[in-house]
Amino acid sequence: MLLVAVAATVVIAPMLFLGQASGHDFQFHLASWLDVAGQWREGILFPRWAEWANWGFGEPRFIFYPPASWMLGAGLGSILPWKLAPGAFVWLALVLAGYSMWRFAREYLPRGQAAGAAVLYAVNPYHLAVVYYRSDFAELLASALLPLVLWGTVRVLRDGWRSLPELAFPFAAMWLTNAPAVVLATYSVALIIFVSFVLRRTVRPLIAGGSAMAAGFGLAAFYILPAAWEQRWVQIDQILTDLLRPSQNFLFTKAKNPEFLFFNWKMSTIALCVILTTSISAIFVARRRKDFGEVWWYLLWLGVAATLLMFPVSLLAWRWLPKLQFVQFPWRWLGPLDFVFAFFLATAFGNSKRQWLCWTTTFVLLGGLGAAIVNDAWWDSEDIPVVATGIKTGHGYEGTDEYQPQGASRYDLPGVNADGDVVSGPPAPRLAAFSASDPGAALATGASLNVERWTADTKVFSSASSVPIVVAVRLLTYPPWQVTIDGEPVRVGSETETRQMLIPVRAGTHRMVVRFGTTWDRKLGAAISGLFLIVLLIFMFAARGHFSASKNSRGNYHAG
Repeated sequence: MLLVAVAATVVIAPMLFLGQASGHDFQFHLASWLDVAGQWREGILFPRWAEWANWGFGEPRFIFYPPASWMLGAGLGSILPWKLAPGAFVWLALVLAGYSMWRFAREYLPRGQAAGAAVLYAVNPYHLAVVYYRSDFAELLASALLPLVLWGTVRVLRDGWRSLPELAFPFAAMWLTNAPAVVLATYSVALIIFVSFVLRRTVRPLIAGGSAMAAGFGLAAFYILPAAWEQRWVQIDQILTDLLRPSQNFLFTKAKNPEFLFFNWKMSTIALCVILTTSISAIFVARRRKDFGEVWWYLLWLGVAATLLMFPVSLLAWRWLPKLQFVQFPWRWLGPLDFVFAFFLATAFGNSKRQWLCWTTTFVLLGGLGAAIVNDAWWDSEDIPVVATGIKTGHGYEGTDEYQPQGASRYDLPGVNADGDVVSGPPAPRLAAFSASDPGAALATGASLNVERWTADTKVFSSASSVPIVVAVRLLTYPPWQVTIDGEPVRVGSETETRQMLIPVRAGTHRMVVRFGTTWDRKLGAAISGLFLIVLLIFMFAARGHFSASKNSRGNYHAG
């Protein structure tokens, strides 16, 4: 763990001197962290609605994006200066990655090789690219959990039902971390279970492994069920727009966009080096494959599958396999491949007479790659202050296309220009009154609006008017929003182009409450997760008691 901690510190060291590495997803994640931290201060412990997205009109981001990363990021930002939170997140994720790999490797490798595999996995080439090129904190955290998932898979296949929780819990944890990464993990686990089925020619691996995966799905149902059901309410297909489809992102792709092409070729070069290194290591390790039993075949086929799925030859698989297309970038299979890379390379070095030279050369090369990536990364220490200032001043931050409610266009919102950026000047008002007889014209006189409470999930305000009006709320319509006027539920309308919420109000004085309600899918998902948690805990205690009883029984028998 000390070696892993030192390696993780070396990875984040440039951030201590150069500021923030602003990768592709940096602003997305930091905005989420800041939004969540603000909602915690409002007393909302588990946010569902991103209040400040779409320049203050909001979006249901936290229903669809897994909660582990944005809760950890918000927690770090709440106890540390925000400029230190990203580096702290990366450090923790890399240390967890090293521990996870060590947990797997120590069962098959000598102590020194297991430690080497842990360090190799923590600072593997894909992790370096994720940290500095992509700033995808959620994917990094998910990658840190992958070895634990694979460790649990092997344990279930080896020990049967007794080890079911050892796969179920880390598998559920990955589902709560990053959707594309867990899709890869799900297929990786399924592949290993299938290989075990072929090797043993019995359905027991399918039953035990499938049951453990089902338990993992059940534990994470409070996230999975709402995210799956409520996709019909947002424009989720926007995630597969031009240049984001798998067919356009295979290794060494061709495109007319120079910037896109340049990044793809950088990732392709990294992938090619990892593929070659893993292949050569596998050849050396093949001599000892009997020492590892079925694990050798698990890792071999996982490496082969991960490699093939990064090339166009796998196009049909990307089209046919459920949800695989939402991974978007085939080179994301570098995550599972780097797991195989770390294990095989550490094992190969263990057979070498000059281990010190092999390890030194490897880490020098990794250091050179890291230095090249750091030098090539985009550094911008203004990202955090800009997002924080946007929230503080009430302007908010940019939203995402795939989380827009159906029919909404965030580019046409009030105060937003054609490029989707907020215009200069004061933010759009929280409330605006329009004449009910002429909704296109603002009501000049005769109406007043007063805000009593305004939080991410509850808006309370009143209106007074001598004529019927329409109140335009700085909010996008979305089915869970529930509106009452003077305690009576009412149906609301929305602006045609933007889906901004419009509330028709009769003449007189009225009090309105807009609250983000709990839908049936979230209630059912939470109930399923609670049920599976209770059942698994009972199973664990029962299995532990049975194991202890069996052990004592064997001890008494031998003593007699």
